[in-house]
Amino acid sequence: MSQNQEQKGAGLGFFETYLTVWVALCIIIGVAIGQFLPIVPDVLSQFEYAQVSIPVAILIWLMIYPMMLKIDFTSIVEATKKPKGLIVTCVINWLIKPFTMYLIAAFFLKVVFQNFIPEALANDYLAGAVLLGAAPCTAMVFVWSHLTKGDPAYTLVQVAVNDLILLVAFTPIVALLLGITDVFVPYDTLFLSVVLFIVIPLAGGYLSRKYIVQKEGIEYFENVFLKKFDNVTIVGLLLTLIIIFTFQGDVILSNPLHILLIAIPLTIQTFFIFALAYGWARAWKLPHNVASPAAMIGASNFFELAVAVAISLFGLTSGATLATVVGVLVEVPVMLALVRIANNTRHWFPQVSKGN
Repeated sequence: MSQNQEQKGAGLGFFETYLTVWVALCIIIGVAIGQFLPIVPDVLSQFEYAQVSIPVAILIWLMIYPMMLKIDFTSIVEATKKPKGLIVTCVINWLIKPFTMYLIAAFFLKVVFQNFIPEALANDYLAGAVLLGAAPCTAMVFVWSHLTKGDPAYTLVQVAVNDLILLVAFTPIVALLLGITDVFVPYDTLFLSVVLFIVIPLAGGYLSRKYIVQKEGIEYFENVFLKKFDNVTIVGLLLTLIIIFTFQGDVILSNPLHILLIAIPLTIQTFFIFALAYGWARAWKLPHNVASPAAMIGASNFFELAVAVAISLFGLTSGATLATVVGVLVEVPVMLALVRIANNTRHWFPQVSKGN
């Protein structure tokens, strides 16, 4: 077998290979539904609690559940004994990312684009960018990890540690960068997201794995049962996009220029943080299945939390809230590009984890 055939065989499946096309179609479908069938987002908006859409949460659960199935719970303990990957993601997310987000966003929004964006509005957009930068991803990172064949147990530990830090670090970082002393963190959004996106799928994966292995054996579980979920994550992602863009159609169509201008620093920041974490992981010779999720967590954002805080601080129609929504819009296409980069550079990293 040739090297190209080996890479193809070990790479992405049909859905993953053309994922960019499916994403573009889902964005178009979502915007069209929002414009021509407004009753759909009106009905879906009734199923929301603490800024978290329950239909979207269910679909994200479907995306995460197959990855949770793969977790051998003895490997969680082993993951905690390998601190390098945790050090990379924690240092990048909490000592670097919020501050580079502020600097990059301020440079573009207040200097480069000063002729296009009024100063007061640029400050609002900057505030939204900071809220995104101070909130590393909780849910979708499991999808990006799955698409890059990340270690599910290690990814879980990485996300859990970042969530614990978020509880105490988010407020002071946002207050410092924005000069706001009364930052209100909607803990109901934070805790609901942790329950929906970590606790429930983790418990479901654990109970399913235990039951199937006891009943059918580990060979059946790994070679038959798991393969039934090969495309569930991708289908869940595409349906999630349709729902998200069903809600965001008006925003996209009414603010095209400002959305583009906001998206530029957010995109640059995402690539920069990914490159920094990924390069550090490579320098430390971390295995690819640890390095990739470590970089993905910092590159993606906990946009539900950022949107909720923006609304509570600045109002539903504020520029800060719009900026956090743009974070939602650019997240998936940009992260898919990073997934492709990570998969194409797998050979840069050792494949076996040894004391990392």
